Amino acid sequence: MKYKVIRNPKYDFIGQSYASVYPNLHRYPATMLPQIGIEILNELNVKSGVLLDPYCGSGSSFASGLECGLTEMHGFDINPLAVLISKVKFTIVSLDKLAKAKQRFRNDVCEFLKKEKNIDALKKPQITNIDFWFSQKVIDYLTVIKHFIDKISDKNIRRFFLIPFSETVRECSYTRNNEFKLFRMKSEDMLHFNPDVIDVYLNKLSDSIYRYRNFYFPKLSEHININVQYSVFEPKNSFFNTVLTSPPYGDSRTTVAYGQFSTLSNEWLGIDYARKIDGMLMGGIKPKNVIKNGLIADYISEIDTLDSKRALEVSAFYNDLGDSIQRVAKSIRKGGKSIYVVGNRTVKNVQLPTDQFIAEKFEQTGFKHLVTYERALSSKSMPSKNSPTNKVGKTVNTMLYEYIVVSEKMV
Repeated sequence: MKYKVIRNPKYDFIGQSYASVYPNLHRYPATMLPQIGIEILNELNVKSGVLLDPYCGSGSSFASGLECGLTEMHGFDINPLAVLISKVKFTIVSLDKLAKAKQRFRNDVCEFLKKEKNIDALKKPQITNIDFWFSQKVIDYLTVIKHFIDKISDKNIRRFFLIPFSETVRECSYTRNNEFKLFRMKSEDMLHFNPDVIDVYLNKLSDSIYRYRNFYFPKLSEHININVQYSVFEPKNSFFNTVLTSPPYGDSRTTVAYGQFSTLSNEWLGIDYARKIDGMLMGGIKPKNVIKNGLIADYISEIDTLDSKRALEVSAFYNDLGDSIQRVAKSIRKGGKSIYVVGNRTVKNVQLPTDQFIAEKFEQTGFKHLVTYERALSSKSMPSKNSPTNKVGKTVNTMLYEYIVVSEKMV
């Protein structure tokens, strides 16, 4: 069975970016435009109830929910950096306390740096191949910044200060900052790379405070509950009214490398398993056999004739996505809506109908497919081409459209 797809230019949001509604406090891969969530929630007349995002990332769905008047939202993610970003964006922090903490931080750091021996006394971080990714000067100054962030007693303010710290880690490293995967810049570029780490951090802190003060803080109040948890989502029977989410489009190793993007930040934040996160995400563990049932089976079979290893990797992802959908489905109340924003990736020149897979899986769990909208993919930060054969110069389009899959729980 093929589920009907309607091309809907209303959802293209040509020329708009994430920042058009909510400038992000921290860069993050493949973030859903909040505008999409706002538009579809309004179309479905969702103005109350409890919202779930089982793979919340940096919190786009919560931004959408706030705009539509929702006051209780729950999110889950197993990337510590994603959880940090979402928590900071949607936690009320006193603007006055933030300003005072910033001034105190600046003064303390400046006073500390007057004596060079102070740096030598600090405990150095445990970062994999630290000298490969950072100069000694950058290591020293990042260590100083982290030392004084850790001394902040208010946990919400301390967490806030970690956001620009994470951004500074990446910007002052030897990584090629225009990419999400970990690639080191060219040797000749490294010779001229000498960032003023303290200045970079203080500027990013100022930017974060400005964005929070002007775009997030005004939307928050004591009666709004946005709960973000670092964990895999587990079912909570008939608890949620609406699910709004943009799940991964494939396994993290070959699609969007959430773990790689976050690795250096997570290590500086003290996450000792930072380099294992991609393997913990959907599709991280390969099965023994490819999927044989459902509408996705024929597509995986076609890939299997070309590359059995890739067919197993693709099967791993859809197995995990299907299991997750079952957990989500159990958690939605009768009459509740499920909204999944996804892309159909191409593997070995075979375009995989993830939108159809999601509609099918929800229908198998007591839902009715209402509509799937197709939107032009113009703003999402993802590769639009890849090299399926790994031959230099031979590329294909990976994704040109996204799909908004809407289902309703009937039983």
